[in-house]
Amino acid sequence: MNNNLHTPSSVTSGDSFSQREKPLVYFVGAGCGAADLITVRGMNLLKAADVIVYTGSLVNPELLNYAKKHCEIHNSATMTLEEVMIVVIAAARQGKMVVRLHTGEPSIYGAVLEQMQILEANGVPYESCPGVSACFGAAASLNLEYTLPDISQTLIITRMAGRTGVPEKESIEKLAAHNASMAIYLSSGMMEKLSRALYNGGYSKDTPAAIVYKASWPDEEKYICTVGTLAETAEAHGIKNLAVVLVGDVISKSGYSLSKLYDAEFETEFRKSR
Repeated sequence: MNNNLHTPSSVTSGDSFSQREKPLVYFVGAGCGAADLITVRGMNLLKAADVIVYTGSLVNPELLNYAKKHCEIHNSATMTLEEVMIVVIAAARQGKMVVRLHTGEPSIYGAVLEQMQILEANGVPYESCPGVSACFGAAASLNLEYTLPDISQTLIITRMAGRTGVPEKESIEKLAAHNASMAIYLSSGMMEKLSRALYNGGYSKDTPAAIVYKASWPDEEKYICTVGTLAETAEAHGIKNLAVVLVGDVISKSGYSLSKLYDAEFETEFRKSR
C-alpha cells in the first residue's frame, strides 16, 4: 500500500498496538435494511462521526440522516480496499472519529478482518459494533424460530461457491447432510444449482424453504416454497440477488415439542417445579 500505510505483513516490533487506547475507528453493523434496525450504539456512533465510509451498494442511505451536518461521507461501493483505508487512516491520524458502516452484521461476509489488520499495522485503535444480519431480519419477517425442539437445534449460515470459493468441506451438499436449519447468503442467482445441491446433500424436495428479498426494506418480498421449487419461485418473482434463502423443517412451524424452559415440571434457578 502507498501513502505511508503499513500492511499486516510489514508490521515491526515498533508498530505496537494497544486495544486500551481510545478507538478512532468503529466498524458498525448497519443492520439488514430498515433504518431503525441499527443498534442504539450504532446510531449514536453515526451521530458522533466526523467521517463515515459506508457500503453504498447495500446500506440503506436513510442511515446517513443520523450523521451530523459537516460529517465527511464516502461511498465505498466505488472504492478499493486501499482507497478505503487511505481515507480511514488519514482521518484517524488527524484525530477524527471514523465510522466504517457495513451492511448487516460485519462479522458475516463483511470482509472486515483485512481492514482491521491494516489498522493494527498502522497503530490505529478500533472497535466493533454488531448489527442485525439478513437471516435474522428474514426470520423476523416470517415470525420464524430456527431452533425448534425436536426439529432443529442448529442454524447453519453459509453460501454457495461463486467468484469467491468455499472450502470443499463446507459445500452445500456436505452441510445439507445435517438436515438442520440453514440460511444461505449470496446465492439467489444460482437457485437451480442450489436446489440440486440441497437435494443431493440430504434434504428432500419437499423440505420447506423460503426466499426473503431485501429483508426489512420497504420493498421486501417473501415467498414460502420447497427445496424442489426454489428455482421456479425465484424466477416467477424475478429474484436474482439481494435475497437470503432459508431451508429446514422449522419453516413449517409444526411437529415440534414445547420448550422445557416454561414447563411447570422443569425446575430452574428461578422457579421450582410444580
